[in-house]
Amino acid sequence: MASSSSSYVNGNRNCHGDNPQVKRAKWVVPSSRMAKNTHNPIRQIVDNMKIEPNPEKKMIALSIGDPTVFGNLEPPREIEEAVIDCIHTRKYNGYAPSIGYESARAAIAKYYTCPEAPLEAKDVIFGSGCSGALDLCISVLANPGQNILVPRPGFSLYKTLAESIGVEIRHYNLLPERGWEIDLDHLQSLVNEDTAAIVVNNPSNPCGSVFTKEHIQDILQVAERLRMPIVADEIYADMVFSGHSFHFMASLTTEVPILSCGGIAKRYIVPGWRLGWVLINDRHGAFEAEVRTGLQRLSQRILGPNTLIQAAMPRILEDTPQSFYEEIMAHVQVRRADTLLAFFSSSSYARIPHVAIALLNLQ
Repeated sequence: MASSSSSYVNGNRNCHGDNPQVKRAKWVVPSSRMAKNTHNPIRQIVDNMKIEPNPEKKMIALSIGDPTVFGNLEPPREIEEAVIDCIHTRKYNGYAPSIGYESARAAIAKYYTCPEAPLEAKDVIFGSGCSGALDLCISVLANPGQNILVPRPGFSLYKTLAESIGVEIRHYNLLPERGWEIDLDHLQSLVNEDTAAIVVNNPSNPCGSVFTKEHIQDILQVAERLRMPIVADEIYADMVFSGHSFHFMASLTTEVPILSCGGIAKRYIVPGWRLGWVLINDRHGAFEAEVRTGLQRLSQRILGPNTLIQAAMPRILEDTPQSFYEEIMAHVQVRRADTLLAFFSSSSYARIPHVAIALLNLQ
């Protein structure tokens, strides 16, 4: 009777059974399914772009969201000094706890807590930037074969993170004629028994919109009715132009469990410092049994956040003057107006009625 035994080499069936002497004609080492499923279109373009610009033309840079590229935006000196002081103490050169130093997590909790959504140090999990925080959230909530709902247009990383672990992406529409609000009817039509979470990005990347309080409440009503947790990508929190207000989603509900993702990359002009966080806004213990423990376990896979930046966080939050935030947003708002005027005024777009009205409003 022929033996049913067989062997696998590098994931491929070895047709020669268990004979260790048989060799392949050449080396063929396959990659994992996760690697094959991982594709980041933004990084793919930026990391591999080798183009010599035309020396006779001024380059129009349509780049990634890195506020440091052109050197016209700089972080406050106070946070640089905070990090330098932490280096000089020589106390933070070792490993930190997987979820982050408690002193740093307590500082974040104190800064973002509010009566409607109270936070403690135990409610803060650090990740390698806001992207790392999003990765933790998607990984802790969704299993292979399930799906999550994400905005369209939206940040491509949601798809990168989800599909790499076998989670399906379902895009709900944003409505440009309504200031890029969520089409809630469309969103609800996408939900099935395999839907694990809704990702909400506010302020929006790439649309630049900021949801009103009323629209956020409408989103929360839908999530509450569906009993669906929310992953709130709020990396641009409080970065809004004059005349607009930002509201944290968790501050507007006492029912919907929310994992809020943030970080220091954008507001402090330091994306390379790679410090982000998940704020666990639990409701009725929905996250208590498994999600809290799951986030801690996932954070133990790789110790990501830089210890020096963690140690400096209390001073970063305390010492940054309010004038810095105001000056940065004023500068960005002026540059936005100048850029739009220069582009649209010299193009056929200026002949479109609603664009012409927008131009008048900018002047």
